[in-house]
Amino acid sequence: MASRRASEQEGQSLVWRAAQLDDALRAGGEQLDRQEVAKANALTARVRERWAMKGSRTVVSLAGPTGAGKSSLFNAFAQDDVSTIGARRPTTATATAAIWGEDDSDELLDWLAIPSRHYIEDGDADLDGLVLIDLPDFDSINQAHHAEADRVLERSDVFVWVTDPQKYAGARLHEDYLSTLADHQSVMMVVLNQIDRVPRPEDAAQLAADLSALVAADGAGEFEVLTTSAVMNEGVEELRSRISDVVTSKKATEQRLAGDIAATSRTLLDSVASEEAALSSATSAELNRALARAAGIPVVLQAVRKDYVRQAKRATGWPFTRWVAQLKPDPLRRLRLGEGSGQSPISPDDVRSVLGRSSLPPATPAARSQVQLATRGLADAASAGLPAPWAEAVADAADPDESSLTDALDQAVVGTSLRTRDPWWWAAGRGLQLILALCALAGVVWLTALAVAGWMQLDVEAPFWGPVPVPLALLAGGVVGGLLVAAVAAALARRGAARRRKLIDKRMMASIDAVAASHVREPVTAVLTRHRQTRKQLQAALG
Repeated sequence: MASRRASEQEGQSLVWRAAQLDDALRAGGEQLDRQEVAKANALTARVRERWAMKGSRTVVSLAGPTGAGKSSLFNAFAQDDVSTIGARRPTTATATAAIWGEDDSDELLDWLAIPSRHYIEDGDADLDGLVLIDLPDFDSINQAHHAEADRVLERSDVFVWVTDPQKYAGARLHEDYLSTLADHQSVMMVVLNQIDRVPRPEDAAQLAADLSALVAADGAGEFEVLTTSAVMNEGVEELRSRISDVVTSKKATEQRLAGDIAATSRTLLDSVASEEAALSSATSAELNRALARAAGIPVVLQAVRKDYVRQAKRATGWPFTRWVAQLKPDPLRRLRLGEGSGQSPISPDDVRSVLGRSSLPPATPAARSQVQLATRGLADAASAGLPAPWAEAVADAADPDESSLTDALDQAVVGTSLRTRDPWWWAAGRGLQLILALCALAGVVWLTALAVAGWMQLDVEAPFWGPVPVPLALLAGGVVGGLLVAAVAAALARRGAARRRKLIDKRMMASIDAVAASHVREPVTAVLTRHRQTRKQLQAALG
């Protein structure tokens, strides 16, 4: 029961790892090698197909070069002349299967596409569930034989590599097969067959040690090479015992498929970096500054400053000369960015101009060049250390469509509120100037009345405020006071304009930052997120 639960858990882990590999392929997209992706997709499909028909069968394939005696060893193992043996090479053209046990194996053998099937009756009970396959030579001069061997090996659970004293160091065995199986140590056996052709036993032991060293050098793992002779029936029982242990454990299918997933994931991990660079605040700030220049923010801020000063003069200037300010054009209205009214709190929607478009001048070539340099710098920083396909994807993401970016910047400017509540001192200055103007006007009227009375020789005297007549004091005080208030208000207006400019600059840069985020940073971050997801899911699939 415990063994069955462990097998179920391994199976669930296997399916989960296959799903992680699938997700990694989707996340990696075009940044992963197409051929490797095709192989990985075929693998995950094969994993699901094989797992669906797992049952109690274990598929063990005898693979080796021409003349290694695989068929003789296969017949000795099956204790019957199941596979054809002949002097002409290659002899085996198609795979032959020997089946132990009564469990139905037709679906599995159909999936393996092996029509030649031999059922072993009254076989060793320890081998129940074994499907032993004699493959064509993988170095056959007949390409069809070679392809058939590779096809069945791809679907086998266990590899038994059979070679002989003449070909045990062959490049085909070591370079094309063993060097690619670093993740399959648990489902491999290495057999040195035909030791009857070696004159001395110590020579056979030395050859086996040499073969074991070569296998280790291939990266396939440390193996005790089993020496056999099908002719002399030497080592066959030991091979039978080892295969019996594999069949009895019922773990070979999971281990083989897990090894395939690990090997594929390891290969694909070469297509991603070990980490991603973070978007630095310095590159983001430089991008924002370049976009602000391209959007004409300096022009807008200058207009905001001038508009503040103009409105301050309209509110607090000397009443008898403030009409001159009316003659100056509204700097914001010229840019179609506001009404220039200076009314109290206005929402962003209220400051949109006609058709929601500004009349800001287009970005200069120098400004556009600065934007390109900034986006390129951000892409270079974000793609540092990434493989070329991912770096190219980051560069593409950081290069938005120019017309779309220009329109977004203009809308960011138009959609930013340029107003705040009018300063309290504007109302105070307006009221004070009104009082002083009335005083001056009263002084003029009074003095005029006194002049008329004098002309009419009427004896009318004006009251004095100290040595100064009150009418004259009213006139002088109104004029001087009004000019003084206007001067103080002008100084306050310059300082207030600087504060207003700073506030609007902050709002504008927030709007520009939103454009930079949506058109540059977020697309770049999406690529980096895909890269991170691909790496982590490949690592999960690797196990």
